[in-house]
Amino acid sequence: MPPMPKKTAQFLPFNAINEFMLDEFRQEVLSFVFAHTDSLEGAARSRLNSLVKNLVQVPGFRNPAQAPAGLKARNSVKAFEKSALFTAQVLQCWADLHPELGRTVAEILKESGWEILPVNADRTVLPGFIPEWPDGETYDTLDTRYKEKVPEYLGDSNDVRLMAVWLSGRLPLNSPSTEEE
Repeated sequence: MPPMPKKTAQFLPFNAINEFMLDEFRQEVLSFVFAHTDSLEGAARSRLNSLVKNLVQVPGFRNPAQAPAGLKARNSVKAFEKSALFTAQVLQCWADLHPELGRTVAEILKESGWEILPVNADRTVLPGFIPEWPDGETYDTLDTRYKEKVPEYLGDSNDVRLMAVWLSGRLPLNSPSTEEE
């Protein structure tokens, strides 16, 4: 009997998410994270500040981590686009700052048969995103399920979509349902 072929997963670096994010939404995510940095647990805040210090330049600040939140957010776009590590840390912080959204999206994904890590898992240690969603899954089906589960939700569907991407560790790049569209 011939040996079974090894099944290997292909990963895209975390900063590949920039291809799926509108510029305005990326700026909203960065602004939100930096405006709420004090609400993060110590280790997450320290990792984020360390990455800011090493990857972000803010005019007038020798240590960019000391800059006001708005300046940090505006000057962090390049680091978010180019550094997978920085992107991962920002997204982990963003998810940590949206615990209720995370719990609800995780529940929806599990009910739909997705395999995901626990909500509070540190996804920054993963090698990146798997570039595929399960068959039949799209942003629209996710939006519909979320609205059914939380009819009073008035927030942005981009938040729900980003949380699904982050929690699942998957980008909808090579999904059969998106390739046909």
